[in-house]
Amino acid sequence: MFKKGLLVSALALLVGGFAPAAANVSAQEEENVLKVASHLPPMTDVVEIASEVIAEPYSIELVEVSDNIQYNEALLNDEVYANFAQHEPFAEIFNEERDGDLVAIQPVYNAVVGFYSSVYDSIDQIEDGAEVAIPSDITNEGRALLILEDHDLISLNDEAGLFPTVEDIEENPHNLEFTHIDLLNLTGAYEDGIELVFNYPTYIASIDLTTDDALILEDEDDNTYAIQLVIREGNLDTEATKALQAAFASPEVLEFLDELGAEKHLAPAFSLDGEEDEDEDEDDAEDADEDSSESEEESAE
Repeated sequence: MFKKGLLVSALALLVGGFAPAAANVSAQEEENVLKVASHLPPMTDVVEIASEVIAEPYSIELVEVSDNIQYNEALLNDEVYANFAQHEPFAEIFNEERDGDLVAIQPVYNAVVGFYSSVYDSIDQIEDGAEVAIPSDITNEGRALLILEDHDLISLNDEAGLFPTVEDIEENPHNLEFTHIDLLNLTGAYEDGIELVFNYPTYIASIDLTTDDALILEDEDDNTYAIQLVIREGNLDTEATKALQAAFASPEVLEFLDELGAEKHLAPAFSLDGEEDEDEDEDDAEDADEDSSESEEESAE
């Protein structure tokens, strides 16, 4: 009896001792799977590429969503670790509306946005009273209006800043009529024959149009509207975030973006550290040559 009891006790200790350890390993593995919500190519493509190069022990799981609301709600509710589907101004407006703590941490690419028309071949043909379809969300509405202002089709109140609305239009020489449409339905507005339609290359590609078909394009010279990797503020300094950020700014992602850039679909919003250093060295060398030339001229005089 004693031996049998001892054997049972030993087995109990063995099972009891190893079960929590196994559970801990499983929990740790689950923590190392970083879920990233995204929406449509090429954003989902970038997530997939990042998943192939992220450093161990981390892995990336793509969570595809069907609209421009779910990815932020999922992040705010901790259903995902990050999302990759928006620019920083869009995230800022979400934070204001939902008392959120979303933070954009890595610009990846600038989408080449603009206006498309099935009616006009140039802006010189735009008639008085033409209908203009613009996004219904405030950030993309502002972006669309700023493009129209850059092409002298309207003028805006200077105090409107980055988020102007149609109420901020001060001059409208063509008496353009503005219709607010959800971003995902703007391609349908083009097909319906609305004269001017704002759109992203991702969405307009569904009807076989490219940026070459645009009537006017945005002249984006900074990363204000770059599509970014977004996380919650509490995860800013974690090792997981560092690994995730490095994967999204990897040579493999940049190579993919360069290929799409050649098709005028987008422009990369980051460069590799080595390339930045090379550019700085070239600039320094040019400055040194200029200083040397100036010194020689002064000596000759």
